[in-house]
Amino acid sequence: FDDDSEVRIVLLCLTLQQDPYTMSKGSQMEGYCMDLLSELAKKLDFKYNVHLVKDGSYGRQDETGAWNGMIGEVVRKEADLAIAPLTLTAAREKVVGMTKPFMQTGISILLRKDISEEAGIFDFLTPFSVETWVGILAAYLGTAVSICVVARLSPCEWSQPQTEENSFTFSHSLWYTAGALTLQGAGPHPKALSGRIICCTWWLFGLVLLACYFSNLSTSQGSDSNQLMVKGFEDLANQQGIEYGTLSGSSTLAFFKNSNNPTYRRIYEHMERAKSFVSSMDEGVRRAKEGNFAFIGESVSLDLVAARHCELVRVHEVIGMRGYSIAGTLGSPMLKNLSVAILELSEAGELAYLRSKWWASSCMADAAKASPFQPHSLKGMFLVLALGLGLGVLLAVLELTTKSRSNAREQRKSYCTVLSDELSQRLRTTATNQKRSQETTDKDKA
Repeated sequence: FDDDSEVRIVLLCLTLQQDPYTMSKGSQMEGYCMDLLSELAKKLDFKYNVHLVKDGSYGRQDETGAWNGMIGEVVRKEADLAIAPLTLTAAREKVVGMTKPFMQTGISILLRKDISEEAGIFDFLTPFSVETWVGILAAYLGTAVSICVVARLSPCEWSQPQTEENSFTFSHSLWYTAGALTLQGAGPHPKALSGRIICCTWWLFGLVLLACYFSNLSTSQGSDSNQLMVKGFEDLANQQGIEYGTLSGSSTLAFFKNSNNPTYRRIYEHMERAKSFVSSMDEGVRRAKEGNFAFIGESVSLDLVAARHCELVRVHEVIGMRGYSIAGTLGSPMLKNLSVAILELSEAGELAYLRSKWWASSCMADAAKASPFQPHSLKGMFLVLALGLGLGVLLAVLELTTKSRSNAREQRKSYCTVLSDELSQRLRTTATNQKRSQETTDKDKA
């Protein structure tokens, strides 16, 4: 073409219909490949006409060495370019020119989300991390100790330490605190303001703690690829409970057939022995949705299926990485320019944008598997509890000092002497209580 003329290159491009690469929309076509072709045309300043391949196939070589599908039409120069999810292979590279890959894919596994591992004995502890459980235990013991101390120091709670027995022993404080945490309510309840402040703070702490626990517990029961019994091909080969298969005559099957990896060979031999091949992608998806079947296919296609069928999930492991490329006639000068343009689009983030556009999920965003709550996640509640305990103990001390000051004026004694006597009477716990219990027992026997 003359560079000074106004005529631009017009390329005849082949494709085939496959969601979401190329889809019909009235008389027009849309999809990932159509958007990619449009961007390439803008960069390289060419026009194009798109036609569907006649036999509806990508291209395979028969026994005579002839190629069919899109590869065959490009070889016979019936088309300039073939744009579709064409896998870049050595056999195709020998007969047509291939650009740099515009998308990377591999082989992965699709299965139902609810095919998961059996629950462990201590899975009920998973909503919180070990550090959080230790913090809760420390908070529980600290609250019980605070209630016990406040009940002894506060004259509003224990007015006559000489004659009355304190109901809030340490064991009862532990029982009371546990009952409040489980919303059971073990009495008697504190009467003093200081004790009630501590109890109210602990009740609030318990409510928030239980809400977080049950919320995270229910979320952690939701299935995702982290819970799956089959996390990769090694797990798939080592289990017997789930059947698995792939598309008959596909490049995925050829990968397992020609592989020297012992695990992949076992997978191929099992599929061959069980005849678990499927005739189409739709059949593989249908069997996976029915359950107890894992469909092996290209990761990009499985990602699309998982985005459209919310009960399915693709495992994380991907093997046999390969690329999708645009095919052109062998020796075409356009291929080099197309490769450079594809790399520029990739570096500019355009290919990632197109991927997110056409692979957008129609499912509600599943909360990812809830990670165990860490102490810093509840640090606000731990701080509130600490403030409540400190305030309660401080009020109990103020109540005791106020009463001691009043008694000192009435008895005309030193304030320090009266306070010291009060403290000694209130903090004599074990020996005094045992003596009173023994005296009561002796009186009952008499």
